[in-house]
Amino acid sequence: MKRIIGLLGALAVSACSISVDGEKYLDAGAPFNLFNFFEGDVRGWGIVQDRDGNLLQRFIVDIDGKVRGDTITLDETFNYSIGDGVTKRLWTITDTGDNTFEGGAADIAGPAKGTSFGNAFYWRYEMDLPVDNTTYRVNFQDWMWAFDENTIMNRSYIKKFGIVFAEVTIFMQKQ
Repeated sequence: MKRIIGLLGALAVSACSISVDGEKYLDAGAPFNLFNFFEGDVRGWGIVQDRDGNLLQRFIVDIDGKVRGDTITLDETFNYSIGDGVTKRLWTITDTGDNTFEGGAADIAGPAKGTSFGNAFYWRYEMDLPVDNTTYRVNFQDWMWAFDENTIMNRSYIKKFGIVFAEVTIFMQKQ
């Protein structure tokens, strides 16, 4: 009986995970170049929803990107109209070759890892996420898709123990 309950629990957890196959985007439109898109001023409009679809946050993020060699810095400023959260974040991202990237920011635990797949980009990292009076270490899985050279859509899945408990949707445009 314990094995059956364990198997059912494992199936329930795996049913809550998200899996996107980046290989499907290698030839799906104009390639997305992370450095080209984020160099200069970018504005994003986003929401955060819990696992039931309830709106937790609505925000605008202004990003100032500066490229120096194989590194880009993204200076992000967030303004919230619903909810609250981090107001500033400074990313440093390095192109490590072969369509891979590595980066970090003050609230990111360990290096963030990224892979470019044609017009899509996959970014994964752990973050210390403050909620009320507690901080949780969560996993982010970000997928970005280019609409054109000036517009992308970002979909983030926030996971704890392998279970998606919140999702972030952001549309971004070069200014």
